[in-house]
Amino acid sequence: MIPLRDSLKSQSTPYVNIGLISICVLVFVAQFAAADGLLRWAFVPRHLVSPAAWSQYGAGTILLSGITAMFMHGGLLHLAFNMLFLWVFGDNVEDRLGHGRYLVFYLACGIIATLAHSLVTLFSEVPMVGASGAIAGVMGAYFVLFKHATVRALVPIFIIITVVDLPAVLFIGIWFVFQFVSALGIISSQPGIAFVAHVGGFVAGYLMARPLVRRRRRPPPRVVDFRIE
Repeated sequence: MIPLRDSLKSQSTPYVNIGLISICVLVFVAQFAAADGLLRWAFVPRHLVSPAAWSQYGAGTILLSGITAMFMHGGLLHLAFNMLFLWVFGDNVEDRLGHGRYLVFYLACGIIATLAHSLVTLFSEVPMVGASGAIAGVMGAYFVLFKHATVRALVPIFIIITVVDLPAVLFIGIWFVFQFVSALGIISSQPGIAFVAHVGGFVAGYLMARPLVRRRRRPPPRVVDFRIE
């Protein structure tokens, strides 16, 4: 399923969300311009437990890579799908948390997702890049905060792809179940995707969302009517 838009109109301009998307796009361009594709800024799980890596790269570089990696992507489709999900779900979460808290929340979810991935791939030397873990956290927060929302999505039904309006909790719930069973290896999944990071990020976002919500009364988000008259 591919989200196209949600039914809620944000009450404020999502400056941080727009900034995050812009940075990811600029970094993706820089990856192609750099001779090494900025690979030194990707996160490598083995570096966390390798004394030789700490000596070679330094503690600062290894720890910072947990943040820099979430702004890098492995290909155009990887970038496009991540940014689409962030665009659809991020603005209203930013509106509820506030700009500063949203930025801290986003980075925290990405770091927790990376650590979750590292726990199951501790000795892997495969570099990890992508904003998926942080975006999973945003989706976890959206699931908690906007249960009444609707998501318009492209949904494959056998060989036909159609546009369907789904409750946000159903759309995100199906997405999470797929990530969870893929992380467990219950169903075959595309290799190279850090499903455990998605699960870890989502759980982090789900748990952190309500405690971070601003404690001042605000009008509810305006619902956008999908119907065409």
